[in-house]
Amino acid sequence: MEQLLNEIKIAYIDSGINQVLLEIPADARNGPYAMHYNQGEEFFIELGSPVFVPRLPIHHDIRKPVPDANYATAVRDIVAQLAKNLPECFTGLTYFFDPAEILKPCFYRLYKADNDVYLYLLRVDLLPRPFDSETLEAGTNDLTPAYSARRIYMESEIIPLEAVMWESGRVKAFRIRQLISQTWIGETGKGYRVRGIWMDSDLSKFFTKLFVPPGKRVYPFYPLFCKYMTLCATSPILSSDGRRKMIPLLHRAVQFLTPEISRIQESLKNDKFTESMPHFTALRNRVPESWKAPLSHFSIEAYLNEREQKEYSLDYANDTA
Repeated sequence: MEQLLNEIKIAYIDSGINQVLLEIPADARNGPYAMHYNQGEEFFIELGSPVFVPRLPIHHDIRKPVPDANYATAVRDIVAQLAKNLPECFTGLTYFFDPAEILKPCFYRLYKADNDVYLYLLRVDLLPRPFDSETLEAGTNDLTPAYSARRIYMESEIIPLEAVMWESGRVKAFRIRQLISQTWIGETGKGYRVRGIWMDSDLSKFFTKLFVPPGKRVYPFYPLFCKYMTLCATSPILSSDGRRKMIPLLHRAVQFLTPEISRIQESLKNDKFTESMPHFTALRNRVPESWKAPLSHFSIEAYLNEREQKEYSLDYANDTA
């Protein structure tokens, strides 16, 4: 998946992998899984049984839009395992190959709200993590290790679109509706220690906190967040119904915040986000209580894992999702 400016391009769609998705039974239900964030704020799910991931190539020429046959076969087998564990997650999705992120198989689906179009984008991270997996075969300079893991890292995002580009009856690209002009606000350090400073994190806190009750602890779960220079949503409930319940929230948030984005950016250029910011307080008072319902069922709890590292459990109180 090549991203150029505000576009996500689709270079290649594998028919064999998509056939696996098409064969998911309509009445299949997800197996048990738990939702978590690690110490680095990365989202992962924990399955009841492990998924086997064979050795995969580490390198790929991004100018080559079509993957090797062995790679496609390996990804198809992985997708078949995931679809067996999480059929509701993958029902209705389409797989496409991203030559720049070969260890992150990508899946998408389009949704509409009124006259606006939203892209659901699911990335499954197959990069082996030594502490979260069991190595079955050593890797090389060119191949990842083969491993099994119950923890699957993923990005489950909903993105507002400006347009969908078609060519010969197939989707070729998604043009993102960019609402944010600039998130870079400066740099810190000197010489080799210089690093950029962005306001993405503060924008994500600002967006999310508007739609949750005052004082509710959500870190590191920010379901309305800044990415691609726009306002996106995360969908941790891995089912079609789970995605659909987040789209009205994002749609309302986009409509509500679009006229306010410039002022929000200005307020965060020189000050870190706090819930006492006057502009934030004024906006929160305008948000109807009914808009907060989709996030009211979520709760987050910190704990220490077996290595005494902090992790977070994300729970959802409504079993109907």
